[in-house]
Amino acid sequence: MLKLNSVSAFYGHRQVLREISLQIAEGEIVTLIGSNGAGKSTTLNTICGVVDKRTGLIEFQGKEITRLPTIKIVKLGICQVPEGRRLFPDMTVLENLELGAYLNQDKQQIKTDLERVFHFFPILRERRKQMAGTLSGGEQQMLAIGRGLMAGPKLLLLDEPSLGLAPKLVQQIFAILEEINKEGVTIFLVEQNAHIALKLANRGYVLETGRIVLSGQAEWLLNNDRVKKAYLGE
Repeated sequence: MLKLNSVSAFYGHRQVLREISLQIAEGEIVTLIGSNGAGKSTTLNTICGVVDKRTGLIEFQGKEITRLPTIKIVKLGICQVPEGRRLFPDMTVLENLELGAYLNQDKQQIKTDLERVFHFFPILRERRKQMAGTLSGGEQQMLAIGRGLMAGPKLLLLDEPSLGLAPKLVQQIFAILEEINKEGVTIFLVEQNAHIALKLANRGYVLETGRIVLSGQAEWLLNNDRVKKAYLGE
């Protein structure tokens, strides 16, 4: 579904990604783990066209998207849930969700997608008239994921969904992500919480200072001595 071949990315003259290559098959959950500053968020932003200066090749469902603007990439079926949620705090839950569907002109489809989000996150139905900024951290993360789903993505990119959440909430959200995946959404997950990410994923990549240094089945990475020492505290 997604293929990166020797992709580099730059902020001005500073190179952040150094010829990374990875691929994601349809239906998979793939995780990218690494420490702060490794380039994980930049990887997602590069896929989405947010980083202007990039080289290499990015393909989505056989179509090259390396030079496409972000809006066209979203139309093709890639949506990112950014780190820090980036909600509109002075708008209601419902208004935030509706903004996720801003490219969709089909009112019936928007209604169907909204019901789907409420199925995954029933608390959002209860809170739909509440201002997003008054939600708890866990509810805000649910809203951010729900807003992403309103775009009708084939591939959902998630940037640090566990950030700042209590362990119980993290478990709850990751269980919902597994359910979302089973209903047909491919997931590319960026996480610092390597243990829970690898427990959820089919496969994983390890990013260090802008380079992919390890990749393999999630179970293999969980048992890899290098990963254990650097990311699992073992």
